[in-house]
Amino acid sequence: MVLTTTNSIEGFKISDYKGIVTGIAIFEGKINMGFSMSKYYKSVQESIDTTKEVAFQRLKENAKRLDANAVVGIKVEIELTTSNYAMVSVTGTAVSVA
Repeated sequence: MVLTTTNSIEGFKISDYKGIVTGIAIFEGKINMGFSMSKYYKSVQESIDTTKEVAFQRLKENAKRLDANAVVGIKVEIELTTSNYAMVSVTGTAVSVA
């Protein structure tokens, strides 16, 4: 599956627009809240990276359900909740390309 933030894919032609798809994930682990800011920032970054991968996986699954083989125009939004849990939302347009 091709994933891109652009509205087209070089070398491919979009033959069908299937619809808007989203993948959302919230970090379910525990973030270290120690006294070291560097450890805290590293922990937050790891939670965002992990959560982003889950969100992209869900995006691909939702696109496959629509019989798409690519997602274009992807937008990624990352938020930290008040409890410092990462939430990632990935949205794009599912398409068929040839």
